[in-house]
Amino acid sequence: MYGFCIIVQTYIYQPKIQRSIIYYRLTMATKFQACQSVEIPVPYQPIPIKHYLRQPQRLVNALADSSRIEQLSAEIFRLRMRPLAFMSLSIQPIVDMRVWALEGGTINLESVKTEIRGIDYIDRRFQLDLKGNLSSYKKDGNTRLKGIANLEVLVELPPPFSFTPKPILETTGNGLLKSVLLTIKQRLLRQLLVDYQRWVELQTKDNSFESDSNNFKVFRPE
Repeated sequence: MYGFCIIVQTYIYQPKIQRSIIYYRLTMATKFQACQSVEIPVPYQPIPIKHYLRQPQRLVNALADSSRIEQLSAEIFRLRMRPLAFMSLSIQPIVDMRVWALEGGTINLESVKTEIRGIDYIDRRFQLDLKGNLSSYKKDGNTRLKGIANLEVLVELPPPFSFTPKPILETTGNGLLKSVLLTIKQRLLRQLLVDYQRWVELQTKDNSFESDSNNFKVFRPE
């Protein structure tokens, strides 16, 4: 498996006073971050899992309950996260994610937009960055999945939280993000292979195929 990172920087002209305000807010913001990896052995199925991974919507449904997901386009999905408790605050992030497949059995995920329900002050001062990928690979003749997710939040907290020592804020916030990623990982471990098996059964009802074919056509995407 090969990993890669693309960094895009956009520079927009801002009046001097406005740039100063933005810089002040960034310096006052607190950053939280967490990372979670996963590795899953894949039992043999007549259709390789790389074909299953060509369908982003199936991975999204394995990550979260379908009642909290809305598909906006072929690659964009809206996830309504469960309310999160941070100290005495309760917020509900609404995250738009782009999920797309690459050749060879790799699927990527990144956040493109975030809205915070519950507190307007934080919504205007909140930035969420989620990136992840999941790939299939062979090891000793067996197929495995390997993935990683990185979650970062930059937020300017209102008083009295802004007066709380930064190490305490960071420890609490990092722990919250870690629990979010862990919950997603646990659901993925429970749901992905079950859905993969169900998908294979749907495909094999009416199709004839070669298990090693790179040109397998999906007849039943749902």
